[in-house]
Amino acid sequence: MSLLFSIACQTNKEQLHIHRECNGTEKMSYENGYEAEKQLQFVSDAVLAFGYAFKQMHQELCHGVAGLCQRMSPIDGTLLLKYLKNVQFKGLSNDEFRFVNNGDGPVRYNLLHFKQVTLNSYQWIHVGTYEDGKLNLDLRKVQFRFNDTEIPTSVCSFPCQKGQAKKYIEGENCCWHCFNCTKYQILITETECSDCPDGFLPDAFQKICIAIPEEYIKPNNAMAVCTIVLSSVGILMTIYVVFIFLKYRDTPVVRASGRELCMVLLAGILMCFGITFILFLKPSSLVCGLQQTSIGVSFSIVYSAIMTKTNRISRIFNAGKKTTKRPSFISPKSQIIICCGLVLIQLIITLLWFAFSPPKAINYYPNREDNQLVCAANISPTYFIAFCYPIILIVICTVYAVLTRKIPEAFNESKYIGFTMYTTCVIWLAFIPIYFTTKTNISLNLLTMSIAINLSAIITLICLFTPKLYIILLHPEKNIRQSMMSHKQGISKNNFSTLGTSSSKVEIETQSNGEFFNHFHFTFTELLKK
Repeated sequence: MSLLFSIACQTNKEQLHIHRECNGTEKMSYENGYEAEKQLQFVSDAVLAFGYAFKQMHQELCHGVAGLCQRMSPIDGTLLLKYLKNVQFKGLSNDEFRFVNNGDGPVRYNLLHFKQVTLNSYQWIHVGTYEDGKLNLDLRKVQFRFNDTEIPTSVCSFPCQKGQAKKYIEGENCCWHCFNCTKYQILITETECSDCPDGFLPDAFQKICIAIPEEYIKPNNAMAVCTIVLSSVGILMTIYVVFIFLKYRDTPVVRASGRELCMVLLAGILMCFGITFILFLKPSSLVCGLQQTSIGVSFSIVYSAIMTKTNRISRIFNAGKKTTKRPSFISPKSQIIICCGLVLIQLIITLLWFAFSPPKAINYYPNREDNQLVCAANISPTYFIAFCYPIILIVICTVYAVLTRKIPEAFNESKYIGFTMYTTCVIWLAFIPIYFTTKTNISLNLLTMSIAINLSAIITLICLFTPKLYIILLHPEKNIRQSMMSHKQGISKNNFSTLGTSSSKVEIETQSNGEFFNHFHFTFTELLKK
């Protein structure tokens, strides 16, 4: 058989371009320029497998006799298969070859790369193997462009990034466009985004919705601490005033100011200071009910007591212009009943409010990123129901303060009540617009309310009780019966025919025929009487 090597030879002498013809002694070796086609190693392995099987069979059956011996003529196929299954050799690709148990060749692949080694030449380069289920690949030998080791990308579409969904190109199952889910959406499938419900935000990968922690104003908030301190100071001041009034309860200043109404007024002021602590509790149905009740009731107690005081003063002096008869319902018991009746109106309003809108705590979402735990009434216009009736009382008290402003100072507290009401009106006129402009920020809303309530209570406490404490503690010489009587002289002669207090009799010396009164002599028999 004639073979062609890189040194060309030909048996046909008529082809003159062949320089040398084969003589039959040439060998197939790398030294003679032979190079096997490595991609066809399985063909050579198959041929060599039979060759090695025949060789082994011949050695065992013919014992060195050349050619086919009698035992191999004819060839026994079953016996040959036995030798064929047991062959093991190194093939032309320098790889070990053998048959596995089921008669197949070994699962082995050589990974070859057709590499450009120069501008005009290419070679098959061995870059890895796959054998017995293991891949061994040397990517450093792989080259897709001449002198360029970067691996090119060949895809129809790149994978979408986090927070992106796929929109498949019509008619293409492997190609798509990526689009972003919105800030508040998660990816529920690879092609669909969905909004998180209120009170939830997507996680960093926009795969699941995470609950937003509930927010509510806590006592350790900086502004809350300030208002709590203010309330605490107010409570201590109120308790101190109560202690002084109880200690000096039998002195003329305390008794003449109306001990009973003063205690009711101090109780209302104390409740106003206590509201701050309720406002900063974690909202619940009970806490919300306490908030809605305490605000209206505490203010109703304070301003009902003040209105009862000013109404009594006004009626006494108006009646004194016409008659010497003592006005009705000016006794301490009557005053307390009137005050309780006024407070009862607020309680009825609150109960009706609860019947139509029961107090409860809800989650409020002023925007997509906030989850505020609030009382339902805080975000409803109905919350102002708690203030409507107290505002009416404030207006009436202010009117009475104006009407009684000219009454002699020695006989009443009109000047201090007037200053209290004017200041209170200023505070609430400032509070109302702030309250409605901070409706979406419940924490700031409650802080503003707490400050307004505390300021109103402090103004009432200071204006109405400081003058009395001044006499009781610093000028006890004036806190006697004679001093009180001496201060109640010199009233304008034509203005009044009688003066009185809630618990006193008035003895009047009058002149006939319309003459001026010479003097007013007050007896404090009932006032000083236990």
